[in-house]
Amino acid sequence: MATVQQLVAYGFLLYVGWRLLRSTRRRSPLDNIPGPKSDSYMLGNLGQIFDRRGAWTFQKNLVQRYGRLVAIHGLFNSTDLYTYDPRAFHSIFVKDQDVFEESAIFLTCFMLFMGPGLLATLGDQHRRQRKMLNPLFSAKHLREMTPLFNNVVHRLHDAIASRVEGGTQELDILGWMGRTALELIGQGGLGYSFDPLTEDVADEFAENLKEYFPVLASLGLPVRQSLPYLIKIGPAWFRRKVTQLIPYKPAHRMREISDIIDARSTEIINAKKAAIQQGDEALKQQVGEGKDIISVLLRANMVASEEDRLPDKEVIAQVSTLVFAAMDTTSNALARILQLLALHPDIQQKLREELTHARDDGTGKLRDLDYDEVMELPYLDAICRETLRLYPPVRVLVRIVQKDGILPLSSPIIARDGSLIESVPVGPGQRIVTDLEAINRDKELWGEDAEEWKPERWMNPLPRALEDAHIPGVYSHVMTFICGARACIGFKFSQLEMKVVLSTLLPTLKFDLADKPIFWNAAGIVFPSVGEESAKPEMPMMVTRLV
Repeated sequence: MATVQQLVAYGFLLYVGWRLLRSTRRRSPLDNIPGPKSDSYMLGNLGQIFDRRGAWTFQKNLVQRYGRLVAIHGLFNSTDLYTYDPRAFHSIFVKDQDVFEESAIFLTCFMLFMGPGLLATLGDQHRRQRKMLNPLFSAKHLREMTPLFNNVVHRLHDAIASRVEGGTQELDILGWMGRTALELIGQGGLGYSFDPLTEDVADEFAENLKEYFPVLASLGLPVRQSLPYLIKIGPAWFRRKVTQLIPYKPAHRMREISDIIDARSTEIINAKKAAIQQGDEALKQQVGEGKDIISVLLRANMVASEEDRLPDKEVIAQVSTLVFAAMDTTSNALARILQLLALHPDIQQKLREELTHARDDGTGKLRDLDYDEVMELPYLDAICRETLRLYPPVRVLVRIVQKDGILPLSSPIIARDGSLIESVPVGPGQRIVTDLEAINRDKELWGEDAEEWKPERWMNPLPRALEDAHIPGVYSHVMTFICGARACIGFKFSQLEMKVVLSTLLPTLKFDLADKPIFWNAAGIVFPSVGEESAKPEMPMMVTRLV
């Protein structure tokens, strides 16, 4: 066992040596780009960008001091780039996607522990998967699923209302939003129920998915950096045997998580296949009545051409991919909206009036809204757009340059030597950190009030500078759901979820701040905790029943 550990250590030392040799290279054009001093030889500035507490201040300083393109220090003081330039974003995410790709570490982690799903694949394989999945996230399909959304969220409403029956109570709103997001993707995505909501029931699959990122982080930097190379050593059975023998608990736990996710995903797919073979009546007896994403995908896959058909392992991998992608992003965004409404009670009341009026059935009772009705409510839409603009659940994304290319800029930057830089040459291995939050708050595009939460900005014409910038995002001139071939495929699903939850809860429930400090942690997916010291995701709020 020591031998295997030593091999990993030796491999990491070779990597360090290679980086040291690269650090002695001749000067590069990137050296002329302004940027901060290195904070650490090993991590450069990356430790500051990905620090859950200090990242906010560090990134704000980058924006204020250096602007849209910054030279930062990466691993072992290599020169990386940090940008929120609109034209650079168009090149990275749309025009030159083959030049700027996901990192091998990101892809390997998802491939190794969740299988070849949408997050783990590239090129033709990724395009084939999106081609099969895209229709399932269309407005047409979501219209059919809206009654299912309403039914799930009514259970959420009843669960919360029952807990505040006797008066105002403190509840962990993040926890409730997370449970609801899981059940919505369970029923709407998989035709599977994880959580009745009206009672507390643990689910092994869901709990293990939630542990994925924390356990992955505990593997340590050397192991994560080595994964793309380690998976090439021998067949899968050999690597599994080695991890069983290594006395390293995080590796054992990651293997357990992967096994549980794969077993439950396979079970769900096999049950769906059996129901499909039994006919429409059998499907109607299942959760989702056969309208869920996986059921529709399986039926479409059965009649697809050989060229487009997905193999079983790719279909199975979509199960965990869908749940993983849909769980924390939307639930954390909903928690943020409810916190902002508590901070602005006048806006909360104005939204409540819009929702109550829209849901009035003419007799004073509240009715459910269909897809088009809930999506077109102007003030609700403005609040969701403004929150997602100002507070994207994912702050930054990293891309790795695959081949020589040019990164263009919207406007020149002033170099260290005083010259103007209009574009930057990049080469293989270059790391590009793209700041989604910074481009969403760019004062040159949004105006001087860009960092203020103002839902009414969406009720008026947007700034001409913003229109002219041609932000490539798939949603409302913002990069929250990014764009291009790797844009968030479920952004309409997420929008519908947020709007159904808010339109169901707010007419009869009032949300206020609890007497506890809430800190938003700059993790891979931003999450709230009680105070800066705690890393436990939670957001207590005071909830009052109005009706």
